[in-house]
Amino acid sequence: MKNWIFILCILCMIPTFAFSQSKPQTQTQTAEKEKAKPNTDEFATMVADYYKAWNTLNLQNPAKYYAKDPALIFYDVTPLQYKGWNEYKAGVTKLLENFSSFKLIMNDDLVVTRRGKTAWMTLTFRISGKQKSGTAMELDCRHTAIWEKRKGSWVIVHEHISAPLPPL
Repeated sequence: MKNWIFILCILCMIPTFAFSQSKPQTQTQTAEKEKAKPNTDEFATMVADYYKAWNTLNLQNPAKYYAKDPALIFYDVTPLQYKGWNEYKAGVTKLLENFSSFKLIMNDDLVVTRRGKTAWMTLTFRISGKQKSGTAMELDCRHTAIWEKRKGSWVIVHEHISAPLPPL
């Protein structure tokens, strides 16, 4: 019986030992690993510039951050969704016509994950604005975006902006 226990222990240790042995990484594997790491500084600067572009209220400024494929889906606080940048731009232009001031204020919680030419980010932000009617608007929101590197530039291929429901 003791022999069987000893043999069983040895058999259980073989896979553990085999998987714990690491092979030296090639230069290509090391480069791929580096590509997977987010360059948080690059994205922090880019996302801050993206928010500044929206705050100009001139939609030509944030347009450069979006892929222009007509089938892409963008979710905003209102309406349910936009299909493609042109629909997004038209909808937001109409929405902003009701405001005398409108500002997006980033919080300090940007998280970026990158895999090759794709990256996704999350953060929270505050919308602070005043409607032309005089009504103030303050709204805390969530922002998730999927970025893709195309022709050397990062562009948003999907975006989801939402606001939590008020406490029940």
